[in-house]
Amino acid sequence: MITPILPIIHGRQEHESGGYRRETIDLEFSNGERRKYERISSRGHGAVMIAAIPEPGTILLIREYAAGVHRYELGLPKGRLDAGETVLDAANRELKEETGFGARKLTHLRSITLAPGYMTHEIQLVLAEDLYPERLAGDEPEELEVIPWKLDALHELVLREDCSEGRSLAGMFIVREVLAQR
Repeated sequence: MITPILPIIHGRQEHESGGYRRETIDLEFSNGERRKYERISSRGHGAVMIAAIPEPGTILLIREYAAGVHRYELGLPKGRLDAGETVLDAANRELKEETGFGARKLTHLRSITLAPGYMTHEIQLVLAEDLYPERLAGDEPEELEVIPWKLDALHELVLREDCSEGRSLAGMFIVREVLAQR
């Protein structure tokens, strides 16, 4: 059974900074109860995360600086959609910028949320196959290290201190299952 979407009785923006804004929303539930919720809304056109498969059973990871935890992290390539870009166009552009590969075959798999209890942000998971070398200049402050990782060794990756981003971990397990069902 799908629960119907609740009507927002009133919403207001509290604070805006960079690509995000804090909002308060008033909701009325089907039983008449009303509650106020705070949420963080992302501005912009959305985001993509790319699971690039250079050869069967292998996925490309990148190592890049993560300011939130102040260390280098392993994860899937990702980035924001530019105005007018489709999800697949943005995925191929980000793949070229961050890994130096493009993809001849791109498949949108699903949307992944980060913290749906208080954030509106979603990222679109895209499977990239039939890779070819092509690099585009990106906005990273340094060249990113690209690391091929065997999908059958994900159990080792989840135990590493430098691979903690839930979106990337979930994306890799989703891709492993999608590929196993082919």
